[in-house]
Amino acid sequence: MFPMLTVLSMFYYICLRRRCRSGSRGEPLGGRRALVDLGHRSSVPVSVEVEQYAKEVLDFSSHYGSENSMSYTMWNLAGVPNVYPSSGDFTQTAVFRTYGHWWDKCVSARTPFRRTPPSFHSRDFLELAFEEQVFPTAVEVLETYHPGAIVQILACSLNPFTQNPPTDVRWEVLWSGEPTKVLSPQARQFSPSIRPLSFPTNLLRVEVNSSLLEYYTELDAVVLKGMRQRPILALYSMPTIHINDLSDGEDDLTETGSGALCCRMNASDHKQSHGNGYFDKLPYELIQLIVSHLAVPDLCRLAQCSKLLQLHCCDPLQYVQLSLQPFWSRLSDAALSHLQPRCTLLQRLSMSWTGNRGAITAAGFCSFIRACGTSLVCLELSCCHYLNEACVEVVCETCPHLQELDLSSCDRLQPQAFTHISRLARLRRLILYRTKIEQTALLSILTFCSELRQLNLGSCVMIEDYDVVVSVLAARCRNLVSLDLWRCRNLSERGLGELVSGCSFLEELDLGWCSSLHSSSGCFQLLGRKLQRLRKLFLTANRTVCDNDLEQLAANCPALEQLDILGTRMVSAAALRKLLQSCPRLRLLDVSFCSQIDTRTVQELSSLFPNVSIKKSFTQ
Repeated sequence: MFPMLTVLSMFYYICLRRRCRSGSRGEPLGGRRALVDLGHRSSVPVSVEVEQYAKEVLDFSSHYGSENSMSYTMWNLAGVPNVYPSSGDFTQTAVFRTYGHWWDKCVSARTPFRRTPPSFHSRDFLELAFEEQVFPTAVEVLETYHPGAIVQILACSLNPFTQNPPTDVRWEVLWSGEPTKVLSPQARQFSPSIRPLSFPTNLLRVEVNSSLLEYYTELDAVVLKGMRQRPILALYSMPTIHINDLSDGEDDLTETGSGALCCRMNASDHKQSHGNGYFDKLPYELIQLIVSHLAVPDLCRLAQCSKLLQLHCCDPLQYVQLSLQPFWSRLSDAALSHLQPRCTLLQRLSMSWTGNRGAITAAGFCSFIRACGTSLVCLELSCCHYLNEACVEVVCETCPHLQELDLSSCDRLQPQAFTHISRLARLRRLILYRTKIEQTALLSILTFCSELRQLNLGSCVMIEDYDVVVSVLAARCRNLVSLDLWRCRNLSERGLGELVSGCSFLEELDLGWCSSLHSSSGCFQLLGRKLQRLRKLFLTANRTVCDNDLEQLAANCPALEQLDILGTRMVSAAALRKLLQSCPRLRLLDVSFCSQIDTRTVQELSSLFPNVSIKKSFTQ
């Protein structure tokens, strides 16, 4: 036992010595702060803890609400609580667009990228600015309905209110976890144990994953607690020994700038290899298969071990699919430049969430796309605020084979930028949720991109006349299978009639919060007769949906799997029972705020049809 303790002690001593020499990760042990006399701690004034609510919501990936109101929007997170400690479904809270696994089962669901790190769980995010920079001691999130979606909380070194932002912006994880399924939908105060920061912050990012939740999660407020000065005890904390600290040289992967996404060593920098063991005897294809299971940062690190492994880790075949979204906080122009030589065969690329606050420039993005985009068939750019018209033009010039394009929540992209998309004649999937596309550009896209199968126009508030849009859609894109018109307020019964007559192959149709449609015109009955392949139909918040509409769905749509009729006053329990009997594949039915459907009716129907998840939200 004693020799083992001696060996461990010597190992830890060597680690600390190397940590002191490099001083590159954390506070050097021999620095000025480490020499403060411990006996004089009591003479240092104690900082007062500051408690503050969010001042402003800076950015977010999605929300349930409208762009022109406050109900169910992320902007409700600014300021003091509106609802907490009450529980239930309240319009004054912040709600994300999706929940559960239902959206993953739709025809519009995105195809997952290979090599996504198993530790990356985030599906939505929001960023909050606070009045004063502090060293965080606690973060409290007030969840008022179906809690458990939060998977990560991060802090940024940038003060979003400064007039002279620094060039080096750092994000640090305060807390991370896995998605959880909380059994109770009741309100709670979520306050995880957070890690200490080496810099003050007034910019937090909360990332969520609602895939395990039974219904929409609702957030009411976020509280940041902290000290104006760095806590004294943090100055004497023993540094954590990380495996990367055991390097003797300074050529390892940097932790700033491009992070662990670019290798700093060239093939000529490797030390003389003395053989690669059994790897020398393995077939090239087998080694390729082995390294194909590594995430991008791990590939970059492994490439520095030997010439053989560098050859495999830099092979363009390893980068046919590339998702950089999990590394959004570390991606920069420099990282893209280092990745360019490896991505010559790139076919699927996700840069969603990346590059904001100057980490990636429009010039850096254009350079990468010109070098690596000629074979692209899928490009995801959700929430990429560095994009401008020149970027979209480069994409449309360089990527003639592009079939999927996601620009969701690129709400700062100028309207004229969308005119270039009409050049992508092979487009089959186009996501324009929460963008500022205008009607002229959209009509041009629909005219020239006739192969479209999936189109998302949710919350596109700049479009004046949706009747004209769906008329062109019905004439030019007759093979459409998925259409999202969430919160399109000026779609009339005439436009819906043209749509369902021209696009009869639709399997998924979202007409949620399209308040200009009225059941008395017969438009929903026509929909049920024409769209017999329908698998998902959202008629959310349409007060006029009635029993006759459900009877047509029951008679003509046996493949129906998801139906949302939240808020209708005209549907009876008998009509619901008939629908459930006629649609054996039905799995999701939302009857929240349906005045004729009470909790007892939901319980009875749930016992009769146990395979159907019947939703009935409440307000306490």
